[in-house]
Amino acid sequence: MSERHPGPLLTRPADAPPPGWLCPAVLDLSGLRRQTYVPRPRTLDGPLELYQARVGALDEHALRCAQELLDAEERARARAFRHARDRDAYVVAHAALRNVLGVLLGMRADALPLVREPCAGCGGPHGRPALRTPGVHFSLSHSGGLVLVALAAAPVGVDVEGLATAQAVLSAQSALHVAERDELALVPAHERPAAFTRAWVRKEAYLKGLGTGLVRDPALDYVGTGPLPVAPAPDWTLRDVLVPAGYAAAVALRGS
Repeated sequence: MSERHPGPLLTRPADAPPPGWLCPAVLDLSGLRRQTYVPRPRTLDGPLELYQARVGALDEHALRCAQELLDAEERARARAFRHARDRDAYVVAHAALRNVLGVLLGMRADALPLVREPCAGCGGPHGRPALRTPGVHFSLSHSGGLVLVALAAAPVGVDVEGLATAQAVLSAQSALHVAERDELALVPAHERPAAFTRAWVRKEAYLKGLGTGLVRDPALDYVGTGPLPVAPAPDWTLRDVLVPAGYAAAVALRGS
């Protein structure tokens, strides 16, 4: 007989997000441990669930426990990182993903049948992680010390990035739609990094949801650089995500 899983430890911000924004639930991974029971499955709480985790919130013991949730391939990928901060971010991101998926599907987090989809560029077996379980879609993103996980019943993409530098804005404008470049030219110089990063995470979220990633030219799709995103296609919803200062994030959901 299975035990009832208490679920991820969540903190939901008391303040409502600004209009047009989504506010993720904060996922506390500090108490992670290898599960000795099989949790009962649950249903999604609405069309989209969005979680945030912070890498710096975990001590060395919690990081070791997080690594124990990963499979052999994920551990090998983690070991390949040269810098500890990048390795820790990868471990926390994939442990967070396994934690919320395990609770949703009623499976031990370390036993999830995650597979790699074919690469959208070359077709090799190193594309994005996926589940064979029908009706469950997810997306994972991490940047610096911040992790975002999105779960949905339809294709979904999420992206978080640290704010671009002024130099990065200058060198990467070819990734913008021509109308977005025109918009950016009208923005005061000190506001351009934030405007560019807003557009970039919107594009990445949408392309992740499509399943193409950056194999599809991001300049093809108009998502806007202003305070409100523009859906790049009629059957997609695009929303900005409320994240800590120094980051920008967005989520794209099909059929909503």
